[in-house]
Amino acid sequence: MKNHLLMAALVLLTASCGQELETGNDVAVSEKTAQVSVHVNDFSISQEDFAVTRAATAAADYTGVKSITLAFYETDGTPRYSVTQSRSNNTTYTTFGEFSLSLPYGTYTMVVMGYGSDSPVLLNSLTEAVFEEGRSRETFVYTQSVTVEDSTPLDLSATLSRIVSRLIVLSTDGRPANLSTIRFTFSKGGMSFNPMTGLATTDTGFSVNTQTTKGVGETTNMTVNFFLATDEETMDVTIETLDANNQVLFSKMVKDVQFKRNRITRLTGKMYSGDAITAISFNTDWLPESTLDF
Repeated sequence: MKNHLLMAALVLLTASCGQELETGNDVAVSEKTAQVSVHVNDFSISQEDFAVTRAATAAADYTGVKSITLAFYETDGTPRYSVTQSRSNNTTYTTFGEFSLSLPYGTYTMVVMGYGSDSPVLLNSLTEAVFEEGRSRETFVYTQSVTVEDSTPLDLSATLSRIVSRLIVLSTDGRPANLSTIRFTFSKGGMSFNPMTGLATTDTGFSVNTQTTKGVGETTNMTVNFFLATDEETMDVTIETLDANNQVLFSKMVKDVQFKRNRITRLTGKMYSGDAITAISFNTDWLPESTLDF
């Protein structure tokens, strides 16, 4: 006889977060400009926490999560059950974040993922999940061992924790007319994650291309969510501007940027102009909130 398992409203920990910022781009000085790496002397780095609330927030109340995936795996890692609720399609559920299903007797690993995308996360195994759209989003995860051993219905709840690190890049100068795409390249971290640990499955770095809807001359506001291989990591971030032909117009590297899970790192400065400098120095002390000028 199958046991009926009811999962009550999923709750998101540290859920309150500002709306995801728009992604913008770097720029070309001239149509004939050769590729060049520039360090700008008025660029600053700061770190801050995601906005938090004193109490956890119900899944139905936190619009930053657009989809929730619930999965159960058998003890040998074989997938037993998987379902995804999308906030944009309420035909498959009554309350977003509530699930009802049946499981045979046995012991399972329950995985719950909440994330800011309408496209389901591909849960390849207990130890690997990746965003189908090729770009990581704000992600919360919870795992638990569950034993079904009699006919008494189980009533489970899950409080999910945010596992991403976030980079925000703010320009103090305006977008140029010939800007098409911006490419961020990280020397560490990854785009896929292990649901059991909340860490990246690789630490070889990655690149992601983004675009902006900001008009010519407007400052840009960009965001990238990704996964760290450890709770804290220091890495180089390269920002490149591409034209309509995918040619690099302007390149800028920011070295030794500090990241932490569930923490925002903010880069602020001239993104589309600036003088090159030959040396960079800054305070490397790790603080709950730190500002590094160079």
